Amino acid sequence: MAVSVRAAAPSLAVRPAGTKGHRFSIGTWYAVATAIALLFASPLVFGLIDSLKSPAEAVQSPPAYLPHHPTLGNYTSLNIGGLGVDRFFLNSAIISVASVICTVAIAGLAAYGFSRFAFRGSRAVFVVMLAAIMVPFQVLMVPLFTVLNDLSLTNSFIGVILVITTFQLPFATFVIQNSFSSIPEDFWEAIAVDGAGDWRSLRVALPLVLPGFITAALFAFFAAWNEFFIVLILLSEETKYTLPVMLTTLLTGTLGSIHWGILDASVVITALPCLILYVALQRHFVRGVMAGMGR
Repeated sequence: MAVSVRAAAPSLAVRPAGTKGHRFSIGTWYAVATAIALLFASPLVFGLIDSLKSPAEAVQSPPAYLPHHPTLGNYTSLNIGGLGVDRFFLNSAIISVASVICTVAIAGLAAYGFSRFAFRGSRAVFVVMLAAIMVPFQVLMVPLFTVLNDLSLTNSFIGVILVITTFQLPFATFVIQNSFSSIPEDFWEAIAVDGAGDWRSLRVALPLVLPGFITAALFAFFAAWNEFFIVLILLSEETKYTLPVMLTTLLTGTLGSIHWGILDASVVITALPCLILYVALQRHFVRGVMAGMGR
């Protein structure tokens, strides 16, 4: 009689390697990211809270962290020399939107040309254009003012828009050119076989490089919206000032004294459009910044 003896294999529970450590690392990452986000958001949050305080609560000591009687009076009374904040907001919007349109249109064509039509010295021209980013525009304001004054473009939105667009073009061209360069060469060959010319190829490729255009537009908008020095130098009429210049007027106390509630209300109004645009377009923004990095 044959006896079969089977060795019992030890039962070992297999646990996915690094599961606990992986969860710990993810939790740590979110904790650090949340702490950094709160750090950067805290000035805007406290500014929003202070803008809802009455004048007495804004200057009381010790300070009250939350308003006892929230009010929108700081927003309704926000004006300088009889001009409401809507006038300065409109001026900022006109300059910013026009600068974005000009920057994206010109930089898009330039980036398409650098990406698709290489010529002798094109790389050197591109590098020289990028080198302009390192030149502080403040050192060029005197000759720029002289030229614009000769063209009767001082104290004009057109002059401000031209100057802002000029200094935004190098970086915008660089960002959009990276998006064009990330498109495989097979794509261009395929649409060329279909008989597409240069302009049609550009129209077909626009959806693929849209994140790059959005990224360049966001940078141009932020720069134009927050621009102070160019506006202060080129514009002389108070009715044409933008929000940053209005903020300086409130901060220096030229109205007699600093009203902290009104100042915080103007800060909130100035920061809100940039915050809304970034939150709405952040997905495209990240894709545009990362475009071409794997080349």
